[in-house]
Amino acid sequence: MEHCLAMPDLQPLRAEHGPAIFAFEVENRAYFAAWVSDRGDDYFENFSDRLDERLAEQETGSCAYYVLVETDGSIIGRFSLVDIDDKAAELGYRVGQRVAGRGVATAAVQEVCRLAASQMGLDTLRARTTYENVGSQNVLTKAGFVPAGAADVGGRPGTWYRLDLASQQA
Repeated sequence: MEHCLAMPDLQPLRAEHGPAIFAFEVENRAYFAAWVSDRGDDYFENFSDRLDERLAEQETGSCAYYVLVETDGSIIGRFSLVDIDDKAAELGYRVGQRVAGRGVATAAVQEVCRLAASQMGLDTLRARTTYENVGSQNVLTKAGFVPAGAADVGGRPGTWYRLDLASQQA
């Protein structure tokens, strides 16, 4: 019997993910800083407080956070729906350098979009990325997002993207 490689599992953020998320952020800090503003030393020094804040936001329903977990428990991606209001939210995501360019982000973004529509009743998602982050632009385009204007991404010029979830389900 042929052994199949297990696909990573998209899971809602839970407190027990904390150590694996911290390891993921530390491992990929320089890689992420090439595309978005660095989180800064304070983020890492006060990581448990940040995690508690995300969990509290998730509990109120104003945000939804997900992690992409490998079979060994390591985190290879983070996905968020923030500022949930009036059936709309902003999508954010990051995947680790070792899985970048392999379709992992696209598949997970598509799943988060499906969950946003089917479980959360959202109609519209927005996302933004810098002009130089072609990989992220490709992920958004493959997931059905369309350019929707200029954006500031942590002080860098970029583009807003928009996805009408109702049209995706038709």
